[in-house]
Amino acid sequence: MISKEEVKHIAKLSRLGLTEKEIEKFQKELSLILDYFNLLEEVDVSKVEPTFHPAEHFLKRKPSVTREDIEKSQKTEVKNKLVVAAPERKDRYVKVKSILS
Repeated sequence: MISKEEVKHIAKLSRLGLTEKEIEKFQKELSLILDYFNLLEEVDVSKVEPTFHPAEHFLKRKPSVTREDIEKSQKTEVKNKLVVAAPERKDRYVKVKSILS
């Protein structure tokens, strides 16, 4: 089980002020988490290939995993219906609140 001093040290690093009751609570909870990691160490992974990047198969196909920004043309009547349905508009544009100062 993790010691109270270790919990206090972790709390200090995290800049948390813990009561004695909270220290005892986290002592139990952190010990359970560490016990789970010990349980994971018992799993046989000898036949599992190591993974170096979770998206490795994407990287083999293309250096960038982002898609290209391609403009899709829309019918003019669809665009006009969308603009007309907006609560506020200016000319052919939808007017929205500014989010940047």
